[in-house]
This record gives sequence, C-alpha cells and structure tokens, in this order.
Amino acid sequence: MNPGKLYLVPAPLDFGCATLTPLEDVMPLGTLRVAARLQHWVCENAKTTRAYLKRVDALVPLAQPLQALQIQELPREVHKKGDHSGNFDAKPLLAAALQGADIGLVSEAGMPAVADPGSSVVRAAHELGLEVVVLVGPVSLLLALAASGLNGQNFAFVGYVPQAEPERGQKIRELEALALKTGQTQIFIETPYRNASLLQGLLQTLQQNTRLSVSSGMTLAEPRTVSDTVKGWRQKNKAGLVTDQPAVFAIGR
Repeated sequence: MNPGKLYLVPAPLDFGCATLTPLEDVMPLGTLRVAARLQHWVCENAKTTRAYLKRVDALVPLAQPLQALQIQELPREVHKKGDHSGNFDAKPLLAAALQGADIGLVSEAGMPAVADPGSSVVRAAHELGLEVVVLVGPVSLLLALAASGLNGQNFAFVGYVPQAEPERGQKIRELEALALKTGQTQIFIETPYRNASLLQGLLQTLQQNTRLSVSSGMTLAEPRTVSDTVKGWRQKNKAGLVTDQPAVFAIGR
C-alpha cells in the first residue's frame, strides 16, 4: 500500500469578517478540487473547517458528505504556544496517511504553517516519509509585502512584538535598526483589536524617515495598504486609516 500525501490547503482571508469574499474569486479551481476529494483533515478548529468545506461544496461537490469527513483538531496548547519548537509530536494525527489516505492541513485563514499552526504536522509528515504538497492560495504576508513598496528581495517575518512598554519600544527599535542597517524589511502582525495601540507605538518610536506600511483586508472587497515614511504618517494623519481588521505591519527603508 502506498502512503497518502499531506496537502497544505490554504483558506480565504475573510475569517471572522461580516461579509465573505466569493470563494471562486480568491481560490484556484485546482485547489478547490483537491480539497473536495479529501476525507481526512487536520485543522485549527473543526467548526470553521466545516464552514469552509461547506463553501467548497457549493462550487465543487465534496466526495463524501460533510458529516462523514474525519476532522482532527490540533491541541489548544499548540495554538497558544506555537508548534515550531519541536515539542509537539504530530505523528499520531497522520495515521490515516500511513494507511494510504491523503490528508488535508488547513488553518482558519491563509496558508497553514505560515503565521499559523501546522508546522509540527508538516515536520511529522517529512519524518514519516510522506510527500508534502502545498496548494495555491492567498498568503497575507506576501500580499502585504508586495503592496508595501518595501524591499521584497530581503525580508523577515518576526511574528508578534511585545504588547507592553518598555519591551515593545525596545523591540521596535531593534527591528528598525536591523532594517536600516541591512535593508531587510521587517514584517509583523498583531491581534486586530490592538492594531491602533501598536500603530501609535510605532509612530512614537520609529525615526521619521523610516518607512512604515500597514495592509489589511487583502483579497477582501476593500483591501487597503497605507505606506509612507513615519514623517508622512504623522503629517498626513494617516493613523485613522488603519482598521480593526487583521493587519500586516512592515518597516524598512
């Protein structure tokens, strides 16, 4: 018996939004066809995965009824602490692949294992000798980088910055120094309801000629990227343009 494959299935970026983007506008048909035939899934949240697959079913009928699909959730501690440290053994989640079944890995939005849980599952698949196949779909970090006008040849995603001062200000200054010295764009994210607080911290801490870009609503009905020097942000009072939608922040020169 040949082992199954692990498919990394991207999801649309409208998770939690009041208005959903038509799936056919943001997801390639080839990706939807693969998702429709998979009967085994590993995910962040089973409820949202079923909701996503219901949207898939409306375009490409599922091979099995939604209720018949085998959906396993990653443990809650993986969500909180991340699964890139190697402390979580995801091999048991891939038992079906060893019996010949293909498995889909999905997060609530975007590409699993990129700024989202899932890397432990991918690592386990490699350790078990399973083929890992990445499907095409939206990745908010790259969309935001492309829209920023910052260096797309040398960049780093650093996750979240500290919430409280003085740790936040210190981290921002460290990232800025690295960006200005090397030209490497520094990309980070924040929980949506803290966007305004982070933005104010950036505008208070960064040098006036450092470039700051904030992108939100990528692939949605009204995507927005605001990119300017910190001086421009302050003079043109652009802070009000940043919403409480999931956002990607980037700084550079």
